Amino acid sequence: MSDPVPFRPFVAGTQPPLDHAAYGSTHLRHPKRALRRLPQTVSETTGPHFAPALFPAIGDLTKQAAGAPLGERIIVGGRVTDEDGRPVPNTMIEVWQANAAGRYAHPRDTHDAPADPNFPGEGRVFTDADGHYRFVSIKPGAYPWRNHHNAWRPVHIHFSLFGSGFAQRLITQMYFPGDPLLALDPIYHGVADAGARDRLVSRFDLDLTEPEWALGYRFDIVLRGRGATPFEDGGHH
Repeated sequence: MSDPVPFRPFVAGTQPPLDHAAYGSTHLRHPKRALRRLPQTVSETTGPHFAPALFPAIGDLTKQAAGAPLGERIIVGGRVTDEDGRPVPNTMIEVWQANAAGRYAHPRDTHDAPADPNFPGEGRVFTDADGHYRFVSIKPGAYPWRNHHNAWRPVHIHFSLFGSGFAQRLITQMYFPGDPLLALDPIYHGVADAGARDRLVSRFDLDLTEPEWALGYRFDIVLRGRGATPFEDGGHH
């Protein structure tokens, strides 16, 4: 059996560093010593199997409570592929976000903005056989985060993609086009390459948009190679 063809390595600057000077909390949590490669067992690379039977899909984040959440309804969809454009099917994608006022449904979020009891802000979907996914949500709001004077995070949704085992998880953020806060955000600019940063910004998609109901945004994700989506390695905000 021949050895598998290795994936094309990342180009320098297309993935965020573990320690980014402008992103304050990375100084406290990034590794200070050389990393060690740990051998993986079969159980880590092949299980558990993340399937809807065990992890039910939550494809509409606006229908998780008795009432409707406040804010602008949106549809987010896209495709998950590998570096050669081949679809990655049956991938579990978990998403979480702030509400329309920029506040998370979490007790540690003390931002002086209205909470929304009708919006938990969490969802879960699976890619189909062609790698496509889709979910309905509310467009989140910006919020302050105390990284530096008058710091505000751009509007974003967190994505977590699971492979076939515990050791296979990638985390990223999806931003929205035209957000003026992108030019000021050190997390977004932690990715030095402008083309790679652009892969974090969704695109308005009229085909995803449903008339008189919700605007659609397309966010395609590439898992590896030189055209990969930038992923966080470690903690996230």
